[in-house]
Amino acid sequence: MDTVIHNSIHVLLAFGLAPLLLGITNKTKAAFGGRVGPPVLQLYYDLAKLFRKGSVFSTTTTWMFCAGPVVGLVTSAICVLLLPLAGGSAPISFLGDPIMLVYLLGLGRFFTASAALDTGSPFEGMGAAREVTFACLAEPAFVLGLLVLARLSDSFQLSTMLGTSLATYWSSAGASLALVLVSWSIILLTENCRIPFDDPNTHLELTMIHEVMVLDHSGPALGMILYGAALKLFIFGALIVRLVFPPTSSGLLDWPLLAVGLLGVAIGLGVVESTMARLRLTHIPLFLVAACLLSGFGVILLLR
Repeated sequence: MDTVIHNSIHVLLAFGLAPLLLGITNKTKAAFGGRVGPPVLQLYYDLAKLFRKGSVFSTTTTWMFCAGPVVGLVTSAICVLLLPLAGGSAPISFLGDPIMLVYLLGLGRFFTASAALDTGSPFEGMGAAREVTFACLAEPAFVLGLLVLARLSDSFQLSTMLGTSLATYWSSAGASLALVLVSWSIILLTENCRIPFDDPNTHLELTMIHEVMVLDHSGPALGMILYGAALKLFIFGALIVRLVFPPTSSGLLDWPLLAVGLLGVAIGLGVVESTMARLRLTHIPLFLVAACLLSGFGVILLLR
């Protein structure tokens, strides 16, 4: 019964709270700009409106264009179920699940980029090329961070890697974990197409990365893309929160601690986007290489 309750809270919190994070971020950005901004629940309203609308499909597209939003949403949803949000195991947990997590994120990106290429639009093809290029640098940094946790926990299962013993590792290997924290913070901004790496609110095709890939989607397909993006932000935000605030022996305390941590991530994201300018495209690979080096140094410190 405890496992059923734990998994139920996991599902309700993750799938219900994910769109709220973007609302908090947008509200924070509006406050910095001296504006009222959209309601915190705006994304919920947008999703309800989009799922009631019809879709428009070009005659030049194939099944890949329709599969992109579906696969992107499904892979993000499975990744959420792989994460141990509080004490105990995740709803889906097995030895080697970090590999599954990385591959699912890559699969969702592959189908999203393929759907953009399927339109035949040069702008969407340009965005897909940029997305895949930056992913080639972001994924190694993420994997190296997972290797640090695997080396510390002597396990390759997320429930153990992000378990209660993580608190003791901060005293013995705090330098490695701090490097991973900075690296994953850069990856969070990159993978979720946030400033300074991308601007989710831009309307200039030549400067867009992720947003240009979904220009031709509408109705429920666009709704699935927006909800999948919210889940992806929740995934990386939850990883950072679990890294900073490891689960305690009391499962009841873990859930509010996770919620407060995610609230801090959303506000921090809004602060970063309000105080930094967008990087030039030629500078983005340098930051991603720096993220790889940070995680790599974390591994080297443990090997010593």
